[in-house]
Amino acid sequence: MKLFLILGILNGFLAVTLGAFGAHGLDGKVSDSALKIWEKAVNYQMFHTMALFLTAFLVGKVQASSITTAGWLFFVGILLFSGTLYIYAPTGIKVFAMITPIGGLAFLIGWLFLGYGIIKYL
Repeated sequence: MKLFLILGILNGFLAVTLGAFGAHGLDGKVSDSALKIWEKAVNYQMFHTMALFLTAFLVGKVQASSITTAGWLFFVGILLFSGTLYIYAPTGIKVFAMITPIGGLAFLIGWLFLGYGIIKYL
């Protein structure tokens, strides 16, 4: 439980910091398209930060491996989806954009595991 709370706190902090950096530090330095990509990374990071908090509270209530697995998938998804977009947006290096869908898949599978855990154990 505590680990997912810490991951949620760190990711929430990073999402706000990176969002502010994108709005103030990148504005005028990268294209509008790149800024939109950056914003998408921030949004998905923050959405899944909230999923980490939900996971933390559920892990504290229910001892289900599917809930724990969901939390790890959300964290990996943040790293691979948002992380690669943070690199791709200002650099345009396409290999990072090719990794992004793997992070999206981790998010999707994480939601399935979370749903399964909630339906089965709550």
